[in-house]
Amino acid sequence: MPLEQDDQERVRRAMEEVGADKTGTRLLVLNVSESQKLGYWTIICTVINRSVVIGMCALLVWLQFALSVPKFLLRNRNDDDSPAEGESLQCVPRSGGEKNFLEYAYGSNRLRKLRTTCMYGLIYVVLGNLTGNTIAFGTYCLEAAGISGGGDSLTRGLAVVCMTAACLLHASYRQGGIYTIIVIGIFKVCILVAIIVIGFVAMAGKSFGYGSAHGETIVNATSQNGPSNLAASTSFSHAKKDFGSYASSILFVIYTYSGNEQPFYVISEVIRPKKIFAKASISAVSLTIILFMLVNIAYLGIVSYDPELTIQCLSIKDSVDKFNPNLVNDVIMDPTRIRDKCNLDMATVFFAAIFGPGLASRVMAAIIAISIFGNVVVMTFTASRVKQEIAKEGVIPGWRFFSRNVTTPWAHLRQRFWPREGYEPEQSPAPALLLHWIFSMILLGATSGETADVAYQILVALYAYTIVILVGFFTASGFLYVYFFGEDGHWVERSGFNWGGPFPAAIYAAICAFFIFAPFVPPGEGSPYLNEVKWFIVPTVGLGFMVLGYVYYLGLMHVVPRLFMKNKVLIADREAIIVREHGEYVVYLEIVDASWETRPGSANESDVEMHTFQVKDNKKEENNKEEDSKEEDSKEEDSKEEDSKEEDSKEEDSKEEDSKEEDSKEEDSKEEDSKEEDSKEEDSKEEDSKEEDSKEEDSKEEDSKEENIKEEEDIKERKGY
Repeated sequence: MPLEQDDQERVRRAMEEVGADKTGTRLLVLNVSESQKLGYWTIICTVINRSVVIGMCALLVWLQFALSVPKFLLRNRNDDDSPAEGESLQCVPRSGGEKNFLEYAYGSNRLRKLRTTCMYGLIYVVLGNLTGNTIAFGTYCLEAAGISGGGDSLTRGLAVVCMTAACLLHASYRQGGIYTIIVIGIFKVCILVAIIVIGFVAMAGKSFGYGSAHGETIVNATSQNGPSNLAASTSFSHAKKDFGSYASSILFVIYTYSGNEQPFYVISEVIRPKKIFAKASISAVSLTIILFMLVNIAYLGIVSYDPELTIQCLSIKDSVDKFNPNLVNDVIMDPTRIRDKCNLDMATVFFAAIFGPGLASRVMAAIIAISIFGNVVVMTFTASRVKQEIAKEGVIPGWRFFSRNVTTPWAHLRQRFWPREGYEPEQSPAPALLLHWIFSMILLGATSGETADVAYQILVALYAYTIVILVGFFTASGFLYVYFFGEDGHWVERSGFNWGGPFPAAIYAAICAFFIFAPFVPPGEGSPYLNEVKWFIVPTVGLGFMVLGYVYYLGLMHVVPRLFMKNKVLIADREAIIVREHGEYVVYLEIVDASWETRPGSANESDVEMHTFQVKDNKKEENNKEEDSKEEDSKEEDSKEEDSKEEDSKEEDSKEEDSKEEDSKEEDSKEEDSKEEDSKEEDSKEEDSKEEDSKEEDSKEEDSKEENIKEEEDIKERKGY
């Protein structure tokens, strides 16, 4: 859909503005074209690939935030998308997920926003990856290949291959990465449906060639039914009694519940986000919850908790037909030793219990490896966008490099060999993908001193504790604050999505708050969590990263300016160019500029206002760096109002002057007319006076003549004439 003419003009001006910039500090970052944006089913497959089930409470919190912030001051539009009079605040979805939510909730001014960015950014840049899953990928690949005793080095080598392949896929062929997400997502759904069908058929008494089925449980290696997981009398017969084991177990369960946040990281790349995003996310929730519940019923109906099943698992791992009695006794006496011999994956044990050990377990291991690779591909695609958004704030070294998009090699090849008119080359955040890969390798190296199983547990638990629990708690708590106190109490009326109100956030915040402290409780004797990793390591490291993020912020605000920047402060400007697509406002491109500038009073937090977004014909005010005490959106509106008043005032003054001039001319004209009339009147009086004088003289002359005649007649009479 082509852009409106005024939108095209704004985009053109923005590109020219960056091209004419002589400083070279401004960076133009284009969003993906409309043809390359994610659709309804891609969003669903993204969620399914990242998790088998996601938290409904967390989803509703994320939806309310994502469809409501950030806000931009934009020109109003009519129903036909033509420009209208006036401006209003509009919610424009933007990639970044929790980064945007936390900055909005806790960044009431520039310094607080920067503090939030640093604390979240450090956690996500370092720990926002699935390095633990790549280790599991290596483990299952070796199991599927039938390689025993491959060692941790081979497992870690396959982990490097997994992460490198995912990063190269997205960097070289963006659309290919999306196709991979869709295909593996469909594949996962098919596997889950197969587990459900096979499990329920087996529970009904059908045998699949490995023993006969009896009611709710499959006969195990000893040809005896194990205790039923679905019977009330035996369901909790082997339950642990210590609080610490429950806390650690649920932390791993929460890891499988994570994944609802993935589509929010790339919401700017979703077509018509306000229309389809919520529907697609909720559809994914409904589908995955149904599948997850049915799969777990199938698992519980087939796989019983039984020492003989443990022995069977060992036989799968050792690829032997008969069991070692000494090994059996050791396992029964010390169940924690099972991890040295067997990966207790429910899907593998499920298929082994139905089809027997051997080929079935190897096939299932291959399926799980493919599923894990899809998981890593999704996380790599979304996490790289978050790290790109963090880089745009200027808080990491080389931010300009890590913020940019580059045209993919596939797009170059397509333009060279299959040129097509109107084709828009795809771009990818390749530098951000490089950043993602670097820290994944660092985490692999940091855990190289542990066995592959222990390294997996540490990395998975650390991700769950920091990204899911800590970040989730502050996001949900921030939403509660914004809901009741944000925007002067008008958040609900101005939000773009308001399903569930504050209740999902309250529930999610309470759960996360509990699990922030629960892992500090030590597990009881005999717990598998007691011998592998010390219980306090994961929560201590997780909280340590949050503290380290605050230290990073202090260094960025105080140490770096004094030692290297001559007391200058970091100022990040992000100007979003907003256009209309399919009746919705979307971000078309961004002009990013982060620089160190000298500003009076910058050390005083109250003197500096937070960096917000503004759009005034998509150009920022020139004085936005001198007037940080006012919000930029307010400044733009006030500036327009003042300009309008000034123009009206000038017009009125001009009219008044014209009126005065006309009045003056009219008065002059009247005065001249009056003078002319007076002159005419005086001339008339003068003429009348002259005429009267002339008449008087004539009269006197006639009288004189008459007197002369009379005198002559008298003389004649006296002489006798």
